[in-house]
Amino acid sequence: MKKSIVNLALLGGLAAASNPAFADSDHSKKTHSASSHCAALPNHAALKAALTAARTAANGGFDLDMWGTIVDRDGVVCAVAFTGGDRGDQWPGSRVISAQKANTANAFSLPGLALSTANLYSATQPGGSLFGLQFSNPVDTGAAYKGPSKNYGQRNDPLVGEKIGGVNVFGGGLALYDASGKLLGALGVSGDSSCADHNIAWRTRTALGLDHIPGGVGPGGTDGIDYEQTSGWAHPLCAVGGEDEIAVEIGAGGPAVP
Repeated sequence: MKKSIVNLALLGGLAAASNPAFADSDHSKKTHSASSHCAALPNHAALKAALTAARTAANGGFDLDMWGTIVDRDGVVCAVAFTGGDRGDQWPGSRVISAQKANTANAFSLPGLALSTANLYSATQPGGSLFGLQFSNPVDTGAAYKGPSKNYGQRNDPLVGEKIGGVNVFGGGLALYDASGKLLGALGVSGDSSCADHNIAWRTRTALGLDHIPGGVGPGGTDGIDYEQTSGWAHPLCAVGGEDEIAVEIGAGGPAVP
């Protein structure tokens, strides 16, 4: 059943991630277009199709609609989308959080090491080896909140072409690697529990075919979420239910917490 949902998303407009057709033509008009490599990444339609299919699957959490953002390797926003019928159908605050998660996963992943935002949780808590990281690289509020609001989540979202910045240290941000293993940027997802966000981001990345990660600090040497609390890269279990078992089922992390 889950496989068929992903297939529907793929049939709904997903092409190979390296296809220049993924790019939106208005990228060239944006401030940071000279450094943008969005042509190698999914465009708004592809992101929306994959994100919507992922959101409709079982992910645990509150079963809420989602925001998703893709940034390129320079941190330039390439696409912003939501899954509901209108921008108000998902938490308004999660639009910027999704962009912040994408920026974080891109900023702290390398060609040989993928770090998800979920991996950063424990290390950034008081006493952790990376405490304070979440206060670095602040969000560009001018880019985050400029209007018109009616364009939020659309092909011409005002964030597209901007460097959003920001560091987020809970689940929902994943680096994007193409079939050759090249790091292209990252995906951020927000709108539910952070644990469900991670699962939805994982499904979205898989549907987009950009999950060829080189290795990570998570379970099985991936950038998956670790609920065991036995490493410096663990993430707390969200108090909603089911996310941990689903993460194990879809290969997004584990092992499940008893």
